[in-house]
Amino acid sequence: MPDNIEKRLAEIVNRLPATQAAALLEFAEFLLIRHGSTGAEAVPNVTTAEIPAPLDIPRPAEESVVKAVKRLRATYPMLDARKLLNETSAIMTQHVIHGRDKIEVIEELEILFRAHYEKLTGNNKD
Repeated sequence: MPDNIEKRLAEIVNRLPATQAAALLEFAEFLLIRHGSTGAEAVPNVTTAEIPAPLDIPRPAEESVVKAVKRLRATYPMLDARKLLNETSAIMTQHVIHGRDKIEVIEELEILFRAHYEKLTGNNKD
């Protein structure tokens, strides 16, 4: 890791409250598990229990579909946005092009993100 990244991460961790610093560490460990090398230095004995829980970001009373996607991406930072892109785009197109109600679209997006999270953790009911 370049020294400037390591230094900046250390600065951030030192300035965060303990709870947020622990959350940052959990997320960093998750990224290592997901994107780290597959060689000898890979993290051994990885379990789905190590995947962080979704963040508790409440849905506002008034929200656009675009803002809902941003909220859901923030709620589920452990999900690979690239894997959700096609499905998310298709659902958004139903709203923008075909005039589908935004509440229905947002609810479907919430189900989509939750389903991807459950698949990642192995808790899907399929």
